[in-house]
Amino acid sequence: RVLIGGEDENAINQLSFLYQKWIPKDKIFITNLWSSELSKLTANAFLAQRISSINAISSLCEPTGADITEVAKAIGADTRIGDKFLNAGPGFGGSCFQKDVLNMIYLCRYYGLIEVANYWEQVILLNEWQKKRISKLIIETFFGTVSSKKLVLLGFSFKSNTNDTRESPAITIARDLLENGADLCIHDPEVSESQIARELNEDIPNKMKRSFEGNWSYTNNLKLAFKNADAIIVLTEWEDYLTIDWKMMSNLMRRPSWIFDTRGIIKDKSLEGTNLNFWKIGRGFVAF
Repeated sequence: RVLIGGEDENAINQLSFLYQKWIPKDKIFITNLWSSELSKLTANAFLAQRISSINAISSLCEPTGADITEVAKAIGADTRIGDKFLNAGPGFGGSCFQKDVLNMIYLCRYYGLIEVANYWEQVILLNEWQKKRISKLIIETFFGTVSSKKLVLLGFSFKSNTNDTRESPAITIARDLLENGADLCIHDPEVSESQIARELNEDIPNKMKRSFEGNWSYTNNLKLAFKNADAIIVLTEWEDYLTIDWKMMSNLMRRPSWIFDTRGIIKDKSLEGTNLNFWKIGRGFVAF
């Protein structure tokens, strides 16, 4: 679809005519300036809200014994809801969602709509809470400290098939673990070591350099990453991680060792015979 907002009827008609060369006319929407602005913000706000909503339910599934994938499938079958953006995860990232929700909050406060602003602010707060919830859970699993523990982060981009790390949940989770003394080993098929350094504030002038108790390293070799690891944390749903031979890789890890699947992509069957402890988003600790 194409959305054209404006007040100059002649300019709008000319722009619409150009787009009609390759887009059907019924897919071109013409509005006033504010309608076009709010339509853009609202679209991303609704998508962000949907992600925060399913993530909120994922946290409820874990103590109750429900499975978030089963819940998502059931509610997604309702045509009024639909099945898009119902995958629980570590939180939304990217350049648009947070920026546009914050823009919406600003406008609401500017026009005195405090309750509305507070409503949309909860979408952001829930997203931040989800990231903190995961890092806290990992730390608590190791009896309150990950100091000197080798933790492998699989994925650093905010979603698969991109090297975009802007507002990636991996940044917050990595910082939390580093601040608690973890020895992180980070792998991502597309994100470079220098890019990770920028996101972790490691390559800015020394006087501003973020100080961590722990350390991090980068590798593009999964076997090297898994060697002597205490835990694997799946943060991005890369296709590369769907074909990992967990039985072979588990032999490289320390005992006891853990997998934290924040994307819900690992099949229980693939972990049989590994003796790995397994936590999965929206299910909690899984026995198999």
